[in-house]
Amino acid sequence: MDEFRRHLLWGLGLFATHRAWANDQLSVHGADMQPSSVKPRHVLCFLGKDESLLRPRQAAAKTIADFGFEIDRTYSQAKPDPHMERSFGVCWDRVFPDAWSPADEAAVANHKAVLYVLSPPLEQQKAVPYSAAALRFVEEMIEAGATAVKGESAGVAHGLKRWMQLADECRAAAETKQGLAVTAAMSRTCRLAFAKRPLGGKIYNESVGFHLVGLPEVYVAKSRGGDRDAVKLMDEIADEMSERGIDATLHDRKLGLSRETAYAEDDFKFNPYGIVHVDA
Repeated sequence: MDEFRRHLLWGLGLFATHRAWANDQLSVHGADMQPSSVKPRHVLCFLGKDESLLRPRQAAAKTIADFGFEIDRTYSQAKPDPHMERSFGVCWDRVFPDAWSPADEAAVANHKAVLYVLSPPLEQQKAVPYSAAALRFVEEMIEAGATAVKGESAGVAHGLKRWMQLADECRAAAETKQGLAVTAAMSRTCRLAFAKRPLGGKIYNESVGFHLVGLPEVYVAKSRGGDRDAVKLMDEIADEMSERGIDATLHDRKLGLSRETAYAEDDFKFNPYGIVHVDA
């Protein structure tokens, strides 16, 4: 077993004890907040050159087994999906510079097989190590020949070079940090990998996918500035929630949580931990 996988399996038990990071105090800042039984799941979409994509190689199969992931045999297929070009087109990450390339677009256009893999339902206090495992799995699939990857749970896609960079950063965080610093550093990398922001609503610039690292979404009022201003503040608040805890962050910033959302509970984008609204 490689050291990173060993670290993640060990972390599933360790991170569950860090209540300062994954606290259960959501109701303190939102009287309307009621506990949700929904547990988020990763849905990963891989494209490939042929049907061998549907038979993950040994390392990827080991990750599936170790972390309880599963292949969706209903929607995976050994043929092209004509909707993929449009789907990836709206999902490419437009925050990180050069997050994808013309070669990545060509890989989507020329794919010959589609594989969907789901994580188990994620408990809040274990979301970070499971998301790190999902990122490790993405790396293994790329090494085995996957030509394009998309995170369906938030609708975000990166080019292969960017996916591999994120996987390297996650591994480096695991190897160089200790204790809660591991959680915060890995949480940030996994959030950048699997969350989408900013999405422009009528009133707010919105995030989607923060639930995949156990955090509420952050919506920033458009009146506070442009897209880049919104992204900077979203990431700042999310980093602080990872480092100091949700309750402490919202208390100090005088922010609250809301349950109002456009997503139904059976939607993979639904965030059971609520939404932080940063108003003008």
